[in-house]
Amino acid sequence: MSEYLEYWSAMLSDPLVQRALAVAIIVGGAAPVVGTYLVQRRLALLGDGIGHVALTGVALGWLIGAGMGLAPGALAIPGAVVAAVVGAVVIELVRSSGRTSGDLALALMFYGGIAGGAALIKVAGGTSATLVAYLFGSLSTLSRADVATGVILAGLILAIGLAGRWALFAAASDEDFAKASGLPTGFWNVVSAALAALTVTVAMRVVGLLLVSALMIVPVAITQLWARSFWRTMGWAALVGAVTGAAGLVASYWYGLPPGATIVVLAIALYALAAISRPVFERVRSSRR
Repeated sequence: MSEYLEYWSAMLSDPLVQRALAVAIIVGGAAPVVGTYLVQRRLALLGDGIGHVALTGVALGWLIGAGMGLAPGALAIPGAVVAAVVGAVVIELVRSSGRTSGDLALALMFYGGIAGGAALIKVAGGTSATLVAYLFGSLSTLSRADVATGVILAGLILAIGLAGRWALFAAASDEDFAKASGLPTGFWNVVSAALAALTVTVAMRVVGLLLVSALMIVPVAITQLWARSFWRTMGWAALVGAVTGAAGLVASYWYGLPPGATIVVLAIALYALAAISRPVFERVRSSRR
């Protein structure tokens, strides 16, 4: 028992683990808030499309930073933020114009984003290891500045997502009715896309750009099996995301696994458990009635 306590003490006293744990909890709690709106709008894969675009932003940040003589990757996150927001707005505008279907717009962003990122990162002097760090997450390289950036962006996501919750919910639930009621649905859809873009850039250091959508969507899928309202789904999804982020990080530390992949696998395992146990629970409750 004392060995376990010493191990836990050593782990929690490590500054790197403290920073990684803080970011995992904050991002894990903020991402499902935006994911709830995306699921309601049936745009669960939007995060993947934005993540691919953000990779191009990362590469552009590297390229511009190298041209300015800055440290490698100094402008990676700002570049990802700008590219992700622009890409998300473009996807939404293309989708709402009706000229191209939403899934086709996402496909174009998928392929163009990852191809542009892979090409530009080489031009900027990066390596395949650089790509892997952003594609699958790299909590081991978090600095205090990264934590501060994550807290600020997560706070902004929660502030906008909760302050505009009624308008975002109306636009996501029944866009035609909301538009007929006088709500500027186009504006709020763009806000929703921009929030998704910010979430992607915050979460990319935790689970990576290829898995970022899972952190936004899977906690929502879990709580939808049990929650009876939109707002309860959002609240419980945020809690599940934060707990899953912390638990996945601890498990990765104990067993030497990739943190991002461990967090996502744990979330999917929870979904499978919830999906299996719900029918059993419903049968027991029905028999008691």
